[in-house]
Amino acid sequence: MSPRGALIDLTPLRHSQAYRRIWAGGALSGLGHQVAVVAVLFQVWEMTRNPFSVALIGVAQAVPMIVFGLVGGPVADVLDRRRVALAATTGQALAATTLAAQLVVGLYPLPLLLGVLSLQTACSALGSPARRTFIVRLLPRALVPAGIALHMISFQAAMMVGPALGGLLLGVASPAACYLVNAVALALSAWTVWALPLLPPERGESSDRGTPPEQDTPPERGESSDHGSDAAPDRRPVPRTETGGRAYPGARGARLRRRVRTALVLLAEGVAQVRRDPVLRGSFLLDLAATLLAFPVALFPMVNQALFGGDPRTLGLFLTCIAIGGVSAGLMSGLVTRRRRLGVVQLLAVGVWGLALLGFGLAALTGLAWAALGSLVVAGAADTVSVTSRAAMVQLATPDSHLGRVSSVEHVIGVAGPDIGNARAGLVAGLTTPAWSALLGALTCLGAATWVALTHREVAAFRVDD
Repeated sequence: MSPRGALIDLTPLRHSQAYRRIWAGGALSGLGHQVAVVAVLFQVWEMTRNPFSVALIGVAQAVPMIVFGLVGGPVADVLDRRRVALAATTGQALAATTLAAQLVVGLYPLPLLLGVLSLQTACSALGSPARRTFIVRLLPRALVPAGIALHMISFQAAMMVGPALGGLLLGVASPAACYLVNAVALALSAWTVWALPLLPPERGESSDRGTPPEQDTPPERGESSDHGSDAAPDRRPVPRTETGGRAYPGARGARLRRRVRTALVLLAEGVAQVRRDPVLRGSFLLDLAATLLAFPVALFPMVNQALFGGDPRTLGLFLTCIAIGGVSAGLMSGLVTRRRRLGVVQLLAVGVWGLALLGFGLAALTGLAWAALGSLVVAGAADTVSVTSRAAMVQLATPDSHLGRVSSVEHVIGVAGPDIGNARAGLVAGLTTPAWSALLGALTCLGAATWVALTHREVAAFRVDD
């Protein structure tokens, strides 16, 4: 491959104006999110000075991420995906505005702070499966890996700039100012989603497996529906049942129960698709090995206290170093997006992630501050490669009729995994030390990744051509 071929492929940005919009919106929301991450870590640590309280951040985000992330999949396979993402992003912006209200009302109690954070996470989780389907709908198949890589580099660039900006704002203002930046960024991101074309889900024959009886099946596009489809609304003055009679409370309750059953069946289909496909199952298990067992972000305030005296400006450096590695890998993402054996790429990336975090734990244990930051640069590069290859495999191996549901499983694993991993890291750090928490996590990650490689050989065999 030529040196030019190793660089990131910008073709998706030239190919589709709609893709450019969603890419810009993702960059904005990513920047605001990273600014807010530093603020939450700093505020909770300053309020409590307790590693278990920092671990609660992960719990407060993981629970709504799992619940609403799973709900979001069936929603994305029934309703127009643009509308779902727009409503969810608007909800995130309102929750961020509530956090920013601390500028006026003063500090919230810890339970209220975590409650609003959970609400914002729930909105994000509900809309994420719909957002994840945008790339494969807006770009031709050959450009999907490049489109995902561009999203990853925008995320990593936001992660590089956002924590540093958050640290500066914490130094001159307060966490509430960081939340205000997040609210503005989310409002702009919502506008970019609004500017997209309508994106109703495609309906293929595979989506009929296991659906409820005929009256429970979601209406096709063009039919009147209570699900918010693009058809003209029913303008009759009195709600009516399917047979033309008045819709009394009992009928409305029956209709609600049918919808719930439909959603549960759709969700079960998505989980079944992952369970029976060894490529999807193995790829998700690799991601869990990296995040659930070894995610280190909850350790940063404690390691920052030990290595840099707790300076908020250096706290942002930990996340920035991960982002520097991610951006570097993103700029050279042609080495990934032009490969056909994406499963091999993910296996190698998870291995490098585990080794880098092993180095981070050793550096924290021995007090080598800059070696710890350098290890995070390598970890960030490995994380970007792993996520890019996993996301491309999921998009290419899943039929569009099931993509929302499978994307909801991917979202829960890809986002709730780090949150639960942060809770694990904080709990282990409270029982031992932050350095030992990082070391134990890295070792278990490497062991789990080795087991997946041996038991799911289909991951290594996956090719884009398939």
